[in-house]
Amino acid sequence: MSVDKTVGTAAEAVADIGDGSSLAVGGFGLSGNPVQLIEALRDQGAKELSIVSNNCGVDGWGLGLLLASGQIAKMTSSYVGENKEFARQYLEGELEVELVPQGTLAEKLRAGGAGIPAFYTRSGVGTQVADGGLPMRYNTDGTVAKASAPKDVRAFSLGQTGEKDYVLEESIVTDFALVHAAVGDRHGNLVFNKSTRQFAPPAAMSATVCIAQVEKLVEPGEIDPDQVHLPGVYVHRVVEVGPDIEKPIEKRTVRAAGSDSEEENR
Repeated sequence: MSVDKTVGTAAEAVADIGDGSSLAVGGFGLSGNPVQLIEALRDQGAKELSIVSNNCGVDGWGLGLLLASGQIAKMTSSYVGENKEFARQYLEGELEVELVPQGTLAEKLRAGGAGIPAFYTRSGVGTQVADGGLPMRYNTDGTVAKASAPKDVRAFSLGQTGEKDYVLEESIVTDFALVHAAVGDRHGNLVFNKSTRQFAPPAAMSATVCIAQVEKLVEPGEIDPDQVHLPGVYVHRVVEVGPDIEKPIEKRTVRAAGSDSEEENR
């Protein structure tokens, strides 16, 4: 039997995301943000969302749209330095934030999708990531309302490196995932473009329901199996958004016209 996972609109794709849902969202900086799905979710109005994503977009774009509409209760992220509204909500006690090393975050998502409940890693050993005490939520007066708990640290010998400490990290499984792909077919097989592959595949793997927006929708068999970055078994809904969507750049740096010297190019 043929399995067609396509839906007609982004609004239809996110219609059943309810208040309090957890979501893993692809994107690396602004690269690969599933903006049409994010916009549809903003318009749909689900609140108290717990979102896992490498970053939280920027003011007025990407996940920054959901921040501005007050729909996010908690962010689990690696890099949060490009969003003034994020900083305001965090420091004023409106937003809970869990900071995770970037590679660890990707592995927490991938491991969750692979059915691995936890793993040990060197990243974070000797810091508040392992020792606890990172502020997760502030009171309105600036005092810490909630801090991260200490994690289990054990010594292991790995190969020829000798015995070293490793910190236990629990994997992540979410209710939904929102990802953007360059190409997808009706079975949900996806092809990502360059840095979009950083977080989109593990985000998709971690979710009970993965929703993918694709720039180009093709028929099953048109994607070379060797070129598939994420098999359709991980994807539950596909919506085509077209290739002409806006793709902003966080910080665009260009060389002055006619400039050739090394000094001028810095």
